[in-house]
Amino acid sequence: MELDDRKRKILLAIIQNYQETGEPVGSRTISKMDDLNYSPATIRNEMADLEEMGLIVQPHTSAGRVPTDKGYRLYVDNLLKTDETSLTVSEAQLPGTHMEQLLSKRMDRVEEMLMRMAQILAANTQYTSMVTGPHYKRNKLKFIQMSAMGSGKLLAVIVLNGNIVKNNILDIGADLAPEVLTNLNFCLNNNLNGLSIEEINLALITKIKEEAGEYADVAAKVLDAVAGAFDKEDSVPVYTSGATNIFKYPELADNGKISDLINVLEEKSELGTTLGHVAEGESKQDIQVYIGDEVPVDSMKDCSVVTATYQMGDGVQGKIGIIGPKRMDYQKVVETLKATMSQLDGIFMKPEE
Repeated sequence: MELDDRKRKILLAIIQNYQETGEPVGSRTISKMDDLNYSPATIRNEMADLEEMGLIVQPHTSAGRVPTDKGYRLYVDNLLKTDETSLTVSEAQLPGTHMEQLLSKRMDRVEEMLMRMAQILAANTQYTSMVTGPHYKRNKLKFIQMSAMGSGKLLAVIVLNGNIVKNNILDIGADLAPEVLTNLNFCLNNNLNGLSIEEINLALITKIKEEAGEYADVAAKVLDAVAGAFDKEDSVPVYTSGATNIFKYPELADNGKISDLINVLEEKSELGTTLGHVAEGESKQDIQVYIGDEVPVDSMKDCSVVTATYQMGDGVQGKIGIIGPKRMDYQKVVETLKATMSQLDGIFMKPEE
């Protein structure tokens, strides 16, 4: 059976009405819409066809219909195909906020900025938001600064592009003279600055140890700390906000699974390993929409999740996600995520002063 223009318009009307009300939509409701000049009888016939096609379903004994996962998928795929030309995201601002102003102090703490971003997204969409910390393996080293701490300990501050800072206290067994520290700092920075973890190979490590001479063991410990600064893929933090927004949607709050859903949002680890994964080659242009059974988290099968990949420059990436009911306002969520990424570009992609 073909999904012609009339069926498509009626499906769209059902979805939009159900998004707003959360109530099954009947033919009389559709017939009263100003932009649809179809009789209730015609609409009933088309709704019967849409139900046969698996795009809508009649819940319980209600006279109305609600969209199925398949119906939402058709709607979302069409939305994502057309929004490239219909959305002027570069000029968009998140309603009620000025993202760039709120996030302008990114240099202080990346973690604080990401938590704030999660709060802004939850407040503006009225859904639950999820933001993962940045993935470091694709990043590059900006500089290393070693300082003596006394008692045979050394503070190694490792800074990655995007001003991601990792502090490491190393036990080196003996205090180093200032001139030795100066030489080691020069050696490591001269050889490593601007490199990704993939570019720090065995030959380069051997060269650094040779230049460090009798302090090769100290250089080796700093190199281990550098590798550790990049190697954070398995422990990426996840920031969530707006978990209580779930209770606004009866289909999520009343189905007996609300405790499992809240637990996942609070524990966060499953979110990070499933929804928070950034695939190799994935770009910020990729908007992913998971509907119902497509969501890779068992306790979220009654939800929809929309994710996007953010970038902080030089390959540092993470995930932004919006979690809500299957009747979420997909267009608003997609526009919000695109606007967020556009404004993040304005913050992180501009040259540093």
